[in-house]
Amino acid sequence: MKNKPFATMTIAGSDSCGGAGIQADIKTMSALGCYATSCITAITAQNTMEVTDIMATNPNTLSAQIKCVLKDFDILATKVGMIYTSENVLAIKLSLKEMNYKGYLIIDPVLIATSGSKLAKSDFLHTLTTELLPMADIITPNIYEAETICGFKINNKEDMIIAAKTIHDNFNVKSVLIKGGHLTGENMTDIYLSSKGEVKEYTLTKLDSNNTHGTGCTLSSAICSFLALGFDMNQAIEKAKYYVYCAIKEASNIDLGHGHGSLNHFFAPQKLYKNFQ
Repeated sequence: MKNKPFATMTIAGSDSCGGAGIQADIKTMSALGCYATSCITAITAQNTMEVTDIMATNPNTLSAQIKCVLKDFDILATKVGMIYTSENVLAIKLSLKEMNYKGYLIIDPVLIATSGSKLAKSDFLHTLTTELLPMADIITPNIYEAETICGFKINNKEDMIIAAKTIHDNFNVKSVLIKGGHLTGENMTDIYLSSKGEVKEYTLTKLDSNNTHGTGCTLSSAICSFLALGFDMNQAIEKAKYYVYCAIKEASNIDLGHGHGSLNHFFAPQKLYKNFQ
């Protein structure tokens, strides 16, 4: 009897420098032992310093990608990243519903790149919050994205908790993980609000590294992977955060590009291989 792989799906934009988006998602899912399928929402021209061009995928083409994957694979968990247009938000929603998708849905509401470039159209947010976020098992905004969604400034951990509850209540989101990496301080604390209304903190020491391009994409993909592997949500978040922490740490001494370089997604295999050299 043949074994079935732990199949996952990423629905996101393509990053030409390979550090974020679809490329980071596939690297993460593969490194963690899942079989990654992918549906591209947009093509970007970007490097570690800037995004110079974006072309959205036609909604019909995006829908065809999603349906084609779900028709053939038993997808256990799906991560949604950069979508860019309202039309593609609706394409994702309708495709998942039409295919009666039952797996986990993790949404990383990507609005802006590490370089500061906008990765969403002006009319995008309303469609995202009303049409797609209520379908998610968890959403993973960073501080800036959470501020945009909830409508107020986040200055500290207490604000993060209020923001998570606001997003949960206003947009009928099951659970929320707000990433606190952009706040000042020696520690990096994320706030998780569960579907039962319970608040949990995940804290790690901040790392001094310029190679942080794709951190959010990697975290959401790692959560997606660990859920597909059978862990519960708390375990998936904890394991995903540690994976990202290690991937940043193992990339801290790498000189890659002239801006914010990529994480080292394959640090674990590399360390294993050293024993045989």
